[in-house]
Amino acid sequence: MSPMQRYGGVMTSATQIRMSPDEALQALKEGNERFTAGQATHHDWVKLMLATADEQYPHSLVLSCLDSRVPVEAIFDQGIGDIFVGRVAGNIVNDDLLGSMEFGTKIAGSKLIVVLGHTSCGAVKAAIDKQVLGKLTATLGLIEPAISRVEPGERGRTSSDKTYVDRVVEANVRKSVSDVLERSEIIAGLVETGDLKVVGAVYDLESGRVSWLG
Repeated sequence: MSPMQRYGGVMTSATQIRMSPDEALQALKEGNERFTAGQATHHDWVKLMLATADEQYPHSLVLSCLDSRVPVEAIFDQGIGDIFVGRVAGNIVNDDLLGSMEFGTKIAGSKLIVVLGHTSCGAVKAAIDKQVLGKLTATLGLIEPAISRVEPGERGRTSSDKTYVDRVVEANVRKSVSDVLERSEIIAGLVETGDLKVVGAVYDLESGRVSWLG
C-alpha cells in the first residue's frame, strides 16, 4: 500500500502522531520495494506541493551522502512532505546536521532517523586515499575513524578494492548512527522514551536496494 493510499495523499499532524517509529521504518522499506520493482507511486506533485505549502509533518528524516545517484525521496518512493533529507559528503555527522535532526524530531515530530550510506562512495574512497582538497580535507577526516575500524583488504587500504570500500561504507554508517546518539541528548532522550528510532542503511547503486543494518 502506497503512502498516498494509506495517508490520503499527504502527511498530516494526526497521521504523524499516530505513526510509530516502526511504522515509519516499514513505510520506507515498502517504498524501496516498490522502487526496485518499478512500481513507484504516481505522485501528483502539484497537488502535493499545494497541500504542503502551509505546513509539513514528515514521518522520517534521512541523512544521506551528497551523491547525485542517491535520489532519496525516489528510492524510498516518498512524496512532498513525507521525509526530511539532509545531505553531506560521506553522510558524516556534525553540529549543523545534529541541530537539523533535533529540529526535525523534537520540534517537527519525525519518528525515524536513517543514516544512509551507499556503495562505491566517492567520499569514502577519497578518505581512504587521504585526499587533500580545501575544506573537503576536514570533512574526509571525519571518516577516518571508520577506516581504522576495518581490516585492510587483500590489496591493503585502497579505494581500488571495491569490497574493502563497501566495508568502510558500512562502518562509516554505523559510526554516524553512534555519533547521533552519543552527541545529541535530545535525540537520545526521544529514543529512550520510544518516540524515535535511529537506524543505519546502505543503498546499492547497481540494484537500487537498501540494506538495513542491525
